[in-house]
Amino acid sequence: MFMLIALSIRDFVLVRSLDLEFPDGFSALTGETGAGKSIMLSALGFALGASARSGPASGLVRAGATRALVSASFEPPSEHPVWRALETHGVEASPDDILVLKRVVKRGGAARGFINDQTVSARLLEEIGAHLVEVHGQHASHALMDPARHGPLLDAFCELDPQLKACAAAWRTWRSAIDARAALDARRNRRAEDLDYLTHALEEIDILDPQTGEADQLAAERAYLQSEEQSAAALSEALAVFGRNGVEAQLASAAKALNRAVGSPAIAHAPVDAELPRKLHQACEALERALIEAYEATSAVNAAQAEISLSPDVLERVEARLFALRALARKHDADPNHLPRLRETIALQLAEIESADISAANAAAAERAARNAYDAAAEDLSERRAVGAAKLEKAVARELKPLKLGRAKFRVSLTRKPLGAAGPAGWDEIAFEIATNVGSDFGPLDKIASGGELARFALALKVCLARSGDAQTLIFDEADVGVGGATAAAVGARLRRLARDRQVLAITHSPQVAAAADAQWRISKSDKAGAAETRVVDLAPDDRLEEIARMLAGAEITAEARAAADRLLALR
Repeated sequence: MFMLIALSIRDFVLVRSLDLEFPDGFSALTGETGAGKSIMLSALGFALGASARSGPASGLVRAGATRALVSASFEPPSEHPVWRALETHGVEASPDDILVLKRVVKRGGAARGFINDQTVSARLLEEIGAHLVEVHGQHASHALMDPARHGPLLDAFCELDPQLKACAAAWRTWRSAIDARAALDARRNRRAEDLDYLTHALEEIDILDPQTGEADQLAAERAYLQSEEQSAAALSEALAVFGRNGVEAQLASAAKALNRAVGSPAIAHAPVDAELPRKLHQACEALERALIEAYEATSAVNAAQAEISLSPDVLERVEARLFALRALARKHDADPNHLPRLRETIALQLAEIESADISAANAAAAERAARNAYDAAAEDLSERRAVGAAKLEKAVARELKPLKLGRAKFRVSLTRKPLGAAGPAGWDEIAFEIATNVGSDFGPLDKIASGGELARFALALKVCLARSGDAQTLIFDEADVGVGGATAAAVGARLRRLARDRQVLAITHSPQVAAAADAQWRISKSDKAGAAETRVVDLAPDDRLEEIARMLAGAEITAEARAAADRLLALR
């Protein structure tokens, strides 16, 4: 069974050095008034972070010591919620290992907390400790007094885990449906405002009727036409030069003149080796070649010009189309080549707006269906809780009378929260209430008049809720205060019954309660070297008989007290 297995205390208040190993079942801590029983509870609370709110922790250091240390060791099963809590807070711990919670404080300094030697805050120690130990007493606050815990305790008593999961799932579905409908409405309202803009934009695109990749094609065509235009201008300029200067005519005239010179008598009768006739013949031949090349150049330029079928209107139309595409694309911050894709998007948005009423109706229907499913699940929870609450009330009533609380009445208050406050666990506000006297009004549990009544009522309630809550180490601090005889025996019997499923530790002055325990420690205080010191002794059977006899008889233990103690122990 999961339990507190060890408590180690060093220099804490009046304790010099103490190492306790706790057994399974029900253990009683006894001793004379003022022996230091409350110190044991304080030490465990300190290790679990509980002293974080009680003033300077350095005041807990024993006189003459420099620091105090308390560590508590536990063995939670692998499925216990404490492991998930540790993982959530980033504390490395394995279910295969012992879980050690430790607190150290130096005199004049602040306390430091550790879990498995990893430094943690007092708040985290307290949170983890709440999973492990539950304290019930006259002055100790505990889960049963916390209204926030009453709902989970009732649900555990009613064994409603399947219904809780179903309700939580219905809640999540309903919230998702609400979010989906709200998002759709937001889009619908936003797009409705853009209806005129989208309609006009679609008309503009449809009028232009852009094609995919058209802008790139037009840009290439425009570049080609511009290049062709430049070529035509150059050819025209070349032909104009030829015509303006009369190159061919001038070459022909020059050739005729040279031919006349060659045919003159002076040249014709010149010696064969004369230089002038030879150069004149070379000049005539060169002019003839130049004239031929000039004719060919003119013919080639004319032929090239004939090949260019440039129409200014074509370039104008291409440029006008390209500029229109680019202007429309800039307007919508889009790529000109992707205007057809933009048209599809706008058309889809318009279609969504047109079908928004249908979508809104569907979303509203889905939300209503999810709400109805949640209502059904929450109603089922409420009905089952009401049945379970009646059973719990009867069970607690049966426990109150033997504990001398017969005039007290217990009830489970179930009220429906406003819809906005409903949640995954349904819509019930659950609170445990008590009326301590006949005719008095019901009120919160912590309004019980006396500490002794509070401790006994917590015991009665915990007996009925034995399997509820994470903590399986239960500590009862003087649940027997103000009672004796049969009532104290009833307290012991209920603590023993609780110990069938949980580890129970009870600080008690009652011999009947101590006798009901499976094990017993005696806490005593002595003076050593002029300083008080608390000690704890695990009692053997004979010593235990003597301790219970002391509790019965007082300072002088009689044979009758021993016999009575023996009878009490025999009743276990």
